Amino acid sequence: MTSGTMRTSSTGQISLPLQGMRLHAAGPPGPIATAVEHLRLLGAQPVAGDGNALTLTGPDGATAEATVSWGAAGGQVCDEATVQAAAGLMHVHGRRDGSPRGLAVDYAATATGILTAQGLLATLIGRSRGATATTADIAVDRVALLTVSQYLAAACADDDEATPIRPGGPPFTTADGVRFEVEALDVSLWADFWLAMDAPADALRKGWRPFQFRYATACAPIPDDLHNATARRTWAQVRAAAEATGADVCRLHTLAERAEEMRTGGEDTTPWELALGAESRTAGVGSTATADRPLAGMTVLEAGRRVQAPLAAHLLGLLGADIVRIEPPGGDPLRGMPPTCSDISARWLALNRGKDAVEIDIKSSTDRKRLCELAAGADVFLHNWAPGKAEQLGLDAGTLSAANPGLIYAYTSGWAGRLSDAPMGTDFMVQARTGVGEAARPADEPAVPSLMTLLDVLGGMLGTEAILAGLLVREQTGRGVRVESSLLAAANLLTAPALRRIDDGLDPRRPAGFRRPLPAADGWLAPADSHATAVAPHADRLRGLTTADAVTALRDNGIDATAVTTDLAELPGDPRFAGALGTDTHGAVAVSSPWSFR
Repeated sequence: MTSGTMRTSSTGQISLPLQGMRLHAAGPPGPIATAVEHLRLLGAQPVAGDGNALTLTGPDGATAEATVSWGAAGGQVCDEATVQAAAGLMHVHGRRDGSPRGLAVDYAATATGILTAQGLLATLIGRSRGATATTADIAVDRVALLTVSQYLAAACADDDEATPIRPGGPPFTTADGVRFEVEALDVSLWADFWLAMDAPADALRKGWRPFQFRYATACAPIPDDLHNATARRTWAQVRAAAEATGADVCRLHTLAERAEEMRTGGEDTTPWELALGAESRTAGVGSTATADRPLAGMTVLEAGRRVQAPLAAHLLGLLGADIVRIEPPGGDPLRGMPPTCSDISARWLALNRGKDAVEIDIKSSTDRKRLCELAAGADVFLHNWAPGKAEQLGLDAGTLSAANPGLIYAYTSGWAGRLSDAPMGTDFMVQARTGVGEAARPADEPAVPSLMTLLDVLGGMLGTEAILAGLLVREQTGRGVRVESSLLAAANLLTAPALRRIDDGLDPRRPAGFRRPLPAADGWLAPADSHATAVAPHADRLRGLTTADAVTALRDNGIDATAVTTDLAELPGDPRFAGALGTDTHGAVAVSSPWSFR
């Protein structure tokens, strides 16, 4: 869907929520580019602009603005490389390899672009509901902290991780040279697969815990015996074992394969889908919106697990919505996942603090009726269940919208039904299938997926963006909207620059050493991307200096650089992030809202 329209279930094509608005764009090119493209897809008409803000101007002359900055004025964070270094992204991404590594994709800038579009959409929704704010301010360094909020909360918790943080992890390699990812969400599937591969029973037992927790720790020190087991089997044998045991495997696809697939397959690359409901309702009733809480008074019903849907709802909560989680009987088992603060998982709190919860057994017809009753009074219903599960349970968009025509029904999926041969729709499988690993690493590193949950986080942000677009449509039309976002769309965002380089006949990967931190006497430092070449003659001298002295020496030579954060527990006291972090009522570290409205 790239034509500036969205689907409606009964009346054909209608205008998008920003149709008729002009968009003047100015600010840091990376974040701004993503925001401009997404706002264009929602109907805005980009025109040349100046100044330092994105400005939406309606037909009546009313405006909404968003300003974007890298970080505090005069600080060391000035571009993608330095924000990755300071906020801990290089540290988390590098855990698999044992030392900090820069992401070769502009991850923080891309995330900021999405949240910039969200800030503008929220401003327009708030205005429609009586709020007075006209401007949303966003800083890239704050958004970067949000992308590692789970890892940060865990590092500052009261106790230790459930499994050691040590180098290692998938992918695995077969005897015929195929590298692949494996996914098994149940220990029995994991065990059956490795027994079929003739792996030692002791190795599969020791491997399960680090494999299971890799989503939490960004590393997986799996026993060598498991890697050796796949090295003795062909790819055909591995696939046969997976099929026989119910595990899922996906070979690592290249960017070249992905480019060819997108050229020939006609895949829809829009980051979300919006479908308008047929019935109407009265919009904007009983609004309690305020300047800094444009969604105040709205209720979001969230049936989400892990990261993608809970993060989408968390962002809506930061915008003022009341979030009610649907949890199984006994509560979400991830509440107790170590490490903890006041006996509650610090990692769970990072995405779920401040939410109410209702325990519902979705397998029970009585409890499903209760859920339908809750949805009848909600503004948004959000889930990330497996494909087809909502329909199987009778909790699909058609059913819930029949009782609540104004409902925004949101599905944050893995693949959005866009690839016919897709494996399980989890972060690392989507990375493997779409070439993200090759795009995220420079040419001298193995083209393997990152064990940082790049797509879960970005996919959750796309979910929030789609919901806000749906809410704005509802304010304008009085109709409910069905929205869907996906991990695939997140992958497409990250790989788009590399795929464009392929189309231009260039190497899709960044050059060797790209965003590779430099060692100092007591740690690491990262130069700004534009100064990476200039810093090379100083590299030997920097090894003998502390990071603080090395940064000062480089700045004296006109070279921008910053220290690489290698201990996330130090971030709450880091002057580079003054005011960005606090603590919640459980004592867990909390990242503040990425938006400031005025």
